[in-house]
Amino acid sequence: MKPIYQRALQDSFRKLNPRKMAGNPVMFVVEVGSLLTTVLWARHPGDLFVGQTALWLWFTVLFANFAEAIAEGRGKAQADALRKSRKDIPARRRKPDGSFEEVPSSELRKGDVVRVEAGQSIPADGEIIQGVASVDESAITGESAPVVRESGGDRSAVTGGTTVLSDWLVIRVEADPGQGFLDRMISMVEGASRQKTPNELALNILLASFTILFLLVCVSLYPMADGAISVVVLVALLVCLIPTTIGGLLSAIGIAGMDRLIQRNVMAMSGRAVEAAGDVDVLLLDKTGTITYGNRQAAEFVADGVSLAEVARLASLASLADETPEGKSIVTLASEKFGVHLTPPEGAEFVPFTAQTRMSGVNLGDEQIRKGAIDSISNWATSPVSERLKEAVDEIARKGGTPLLIARNGLAVGVVYLKDVVKTGIKERFVRLRNMGIKTVMVTGDNPVTAAAIAAEAGVDDFLAQATPEQKLDLIRNYQQGGRLVAMTGDGTNDAPALAQADVAVAMNSGTQAAREAANLIDLDSNPTKLIEIVEIGKQLLITRGALSTFSIANDVAKYFAILPAAFAVSHPELGRLNFMALANPQSAILSAVIFNALIIVALIPLALRGVNYRAVGAETLLRDHLLIYGVGGLVCPFIGIKLVDMLVVAMHLA
Repeated sequence: MKPIYQRALQDSFRKLNPRKMAGNPVMFVVEVGSLLTTVLWARHPGDLFVGQTALWLWFTVLFANFAEAIAEGRGKAQADALRKSRKDIPARRRKPDGSFEEVPSSELRKGDVVRVEAGQSIPADGEIIQGVASVDESAITGESAPVVRESGGDRSAVTGGTTVLSDWLVIRVEADPGQGFLDRMISMVEGASRQKTPNELALNILLASFTILFLLVCVSLYPMADGAISVVVLVALLVCLIPTTIGGLLSAIGIAGMDRLIQRNVMAMSGRAVEAAGDVDVLLLDKTGTITYGNRQAAEFVADGVSLAEVARLASLASLADETPEGKSIVTLASEKFGVHLTPPEGAEFVPFTAQTRMSGVNLGDEQIRKGAIDSISNWATSPVSERLKEAVDEIARKGGTPLLIARNGLAVGVVYLKDVVKTGIKERFVRLRNMGIKTVMVTGDNPVTAAAIAAEAGVDDFLAQATPEQKLDLIRNYQQGGRLVAMTGDGTNDAPALAQADVAVAMNSGTQAAREAANLIDLDSNPTKLIEIVEIGKQLLITRGALSTFSIANDVAKYFAILPAAFAVSHPELGRLNFMALANPQSAILSAVIFNALIIVALIPLALRGVNYRAVGAETLLRDHLLIYGVGGLVCPFIGIKLVDMLVVAMHLA
């Protein structure tokens, strides 16, 4: 054997990485074919027929290797982004004498008291013991709207890494270094892992089983034939028998799915993520921005002692200088329902909203109008709130809405009902998902009463209220342990553990870096409802793979009828009766089958890229259609193709 052939053979042996191939049957198929083709080429470099056969065997391997090379890798979510977000920042710690000293946040311990001014970052997880401030928590939750935090009640907890936007806070540290919120997130992300889908496992078993089975069959045929079958024929037989067709097309199908997502501005980190979307049977959807518009909208006015039109006028006046979505919606509702069209009055003195007062309004000479939270307006008013308005406030709270009191000159006269508006058409989409066998679960930080009201209006199957990162992660794992595949959307650092665990995880591009790192799909438009479209694309990808798998298996039958009679033509002449394709001779039969085996991969690539049309039909209907179209087509096409190639081979040989 010449040195060049020896080196080629040694390189092929080195490529046979058992650990890599054990986890990737496609690689197993490709590398076995590559090795055996090299053996054939090395042993018979001068034989014209062997050289031609080896050339087409190499083409088969080349196409499969090319598809595998550009396939995606399965990635495990990393916690690097979370670690980078954990910075050592300056903190003003209170000393025993009551003064403050500046120290690094890493020196803070549980029980220390720190003061944080507007524009500064909160150095550690803690509890507010004094002050009221507006806090930007987007680094944790992904939500851009600031929230009001104050001492006492359920709004007193703050998280390290968030930023105070206004006023100041005095905070008692509640966690030692290494035990804070970010540290818990890192631990949960590192402990999360994605499972293989049932379809992926089934295909891996199928490819590996067929390859091992036919490898053993071909190896055992050589001694049994007592030299009547050449190595050339055995290698050709193996390459045509093992599932190189579907193995070579799997990556093309995955890449096509990723391309369809890119057209919708969704970037897939993995083709397998798109495929897993087709197997999903549980969808976890965040309430804000996915099911509801995310901004509370004015839906109704309630009056006491005055007309509804007057309450609408007062609420509109108090909201003229309010640029928030809630304030604008009040002006819009007053205009649409009562024809209130106002411009800022001359000499009006507008009172802006602050975290301290939690109300806003306008002073018009002797008339003072205020709009705000129930307790704030109750404290500002000089007269008690009427029973009618209290009942209205309680009713709005039971519906899951937010009540705002309207007061004039110290007297509460009305209530504005703010509600999360469910997106138009979302209920119909959930019905469609239910018909596809997918369960929808709304995840929200709202209380159970509010969550139940919105879930009923939206038509979701279930909900998780007051959801913490640990609860989201546990919910996903519970579904997965029950054999279900879960998809979810998220945009905050608090979503990262659940995103890392979910089979299909869609992070918003506007979300935190930690969320994007943990996800395997990123929506560049930050539109959470795209998760439904992703599921449909995933189902199309699965249907395409099922159709091509059916075609590939049926396609092998014709190759058996081409190669087997030729392989045993010498030792068993009676098998020549199976040569009903009337192939010219054993050599051309084998060569034609090998050439067709290589060309069919190229011919099927357009179908793999375009995909089979998705229809929401049952599994039985889908199986029947696949057998009729791709099963029968896979049987007929190779007989015609091999015969045409045989005629061409004979014509070229005679020429």
